[in-house]
Amino acid sequence: MFAAAGRRAAGLFATLLAASFVIFAAVYVAPGDPAVFLAGGRDKLTAERLAEVRAQYHLDEPLVVQYGRWLWDCLHLDLGRSFKYNDQVADLLTGRLPTTLALVGYATVLFVVLGVGAGMLAAIRRGTWVDSTVVGGTTLAASVPNFVAAIALVSLFGVRLGWFPVTGGGSGFTGTLHHLTLPALSMALGALAVISRVTRQSMVEAGDADHVEAARAGGLPERQIVLRHVLRNALAPIATMCGLIMAGMLAGTVVIETAFGLSGIGSLLVNAINTHDFPVAQAVLLLMVTGYVVVTTAVDLAHPLLDPRVKAGRSAV
Repeated sequence: MFAAAGRRAAGLFATLLAASFVIFAAVYVAPGDPAVFLAGGRDKLTAERLAEVRAQYHLDEPLVVQYGRWLWDCLHLDLGRSFKYNDQVADLLTGRLPTTLALVGYATVLFVVLGVGAGMLAAIRRGTWVDSTVVGGTTLAASVPNFVAAIALVSLFGVRLGWFPVTGGGSGFTGTLHHLTLPALSMALGALAVISRVTRQSMVEAGDADHVEAARAGGLPERQIVLRHVLRNALAPIATMCGLIMAGMLAGTVVIETAFGLSGIGSLLVNAINTHDFPVAQAVLLLMVTGYVVVTTAVDLAHPLLDPRVKAGRSAV
């Protein structure tokens, strides 16, 4: 057990190290010179001033040296100072991260509850009009990009009906829920479709097992059969897919936060890229990658707990 935990920890560290280098190098070779921005633009820019700025911010050092300096600071929770806001990057992330986490959490609750519920309903009513409706509806939802869904939801529920606000994050618990309903629903529609299809397929396969037929022949109530024998055996792939989608939603907030005017890390990343604010862009990308790797690792660790057959198979190997 300890050896397996050590291998996973080493793999996690290696993945984050490789991802951090790719992020730093990608931003380093991006178009635009940060020294020009830091010097105040090209107006009245001299070679001496440009060299002074490069030396001040260590931009004249080789890529590997800059990466090592940046990585060492990150390990000490020093993410640098924003070029645009002239503030600590860590403070910018701390102020905007709660909005993004609330949006991702709200969207996760929506696609898990509605997606799993729709998939269960389609599997139970397999071959009926209910099954066809769920499959058709989820196929349509999966084909609509989230920014198109955002525009449609804003037009209907925000502008025409006036039920929900279309900008801002709100204040307080109820105010935040009210403001984040349309953004969360826009993010959750595509994920809802995927989860419902995975749930349906997993439950159909689990429902065709021999022990399920034996339980029905033994006279067990159908509700008990679905919950204890079908859903329980189908839970592992459903939970795995839910975790992967939730991990990927951190990057998906970029479009949604920009569309709804939310002050989260997604909109912060867009502004940082547009203004060549490299420290902020590097920190946000590293945070997104770290969140994805951590969540996917946690899902992998939880998989044997949901499906004992995986644990038994690994023990046999």
